[in-house]
Amino acid sequence: MAISPTDLSTEDEFDMTSQCLVSAERTLETEIAGLSAVRAALKNGLAAPFQQTCELIQKSPGRVIVTGIGKSGHIGTKIAASLASTGTPAFFVHASEASHGDLGMITENDVVLALSWSGETQELAGIVSYTRRFKVPLVAITSRKDSTLGRAADIVMKLPSVAEACPHGLAPTTSALIQLAIGDALAVALLEGRGFTAQDFRVFHPGGRLGASLKSAKDIMHSGERMPLVSANTSMSEGIVLMTQRGFGVLGVTDELHQLIGIITDGDLRRHVSSNLLDKTAGEIMTRSPKTVTPDTLSASVLELVNSLSITSVFVIEDGRPVGIVHLHDLLRIGAA
Repeated sequence: MAISPTDLSTEDEFDMTSQCLVSAERTLETEIAGLSAVRAALKNGLAAPFQQTCELIQKSPGRVIVTGIGKSGHIGTKIAASLASTGTPAFFVHASEASHGDLGMITENDVVLALSWSGETQELAGIVSYTRRFKVPLVAITSRKDSTLGRAADIVMKLPSVAEACPHGLAPTTSALIQLAIGDALAVALLEGRGFTAQDFRVFHPGGRLGASLKSAKDIMHSGERMPLVSANTSMSEGIVLMTQRGFGVLGVTDELHQLIGIITDGDLRRHVSSNLLDKTAGEIMTRSPKTVTPDTLSASVLELVNSLSITSVFVIEDGRPVGIVHLHDLLRIGAA
């Protein structure tokens, strides 16, 4: 009979909570040990095949075809997605579906990355045989180099034998984690090798908060007549009117070469409140050397700047001249904040 929460005493609940926390800590310790074993292997036998795999994929004119089944298949799906989103064309082919027509997705220009902890996964037979027949490079990620998959592969990234977090040693836990870790390491190494930039990353991530944070200042700035700009000798009676009309809470001050030399904020106005404020010039009120950004500054960096300075607007500068202005509301509008 099922036990309902009301059947448990406070002491029983405490014991269950304590046991859960002990179990969680044991799991994390076991998996951390697994990751440490992979790091150690990279300084030993895993280094050469890892580097060979990087070089093979970098030189390949095709794509990376990741395959696997079960938990290895789920990890493979994530690895393929990480590769594809960081500049290495890749997709996942299910090992079982490969033998039912999906082998047609693989070309001689591709590289197949096969995941199997035991290296004896029967469902991989079709795709392994196909790569051997048509000389498609095959990289194995497995814990057994002498397995069927290991013997067939051109390159074997042998992962260290590790203890599973599962107390029965059956459910793929630590093994799945270190497969994922080596996949992430491969994706990042290839990213860096290709010189993949944040702007390149943006091309593959146009949506959501990540896409918003990868927009640049030039994508969201207000320019032209929308910018609140005055010269240094402009009277504050005129400057305050313009500042109010534009609605950014700031006023940029430029010199005769149209270089931005200062800025006037609401705080500056409060600090200079006097009976003759309106008779003063913008140059007398402004704060010199204001913080600015360039057109290519990512919106995430713009947000960090306005937050750190507790300001609401920042001018966008190119060759010393203001070409736009970004307000905190613009960052909110695109979802970067």
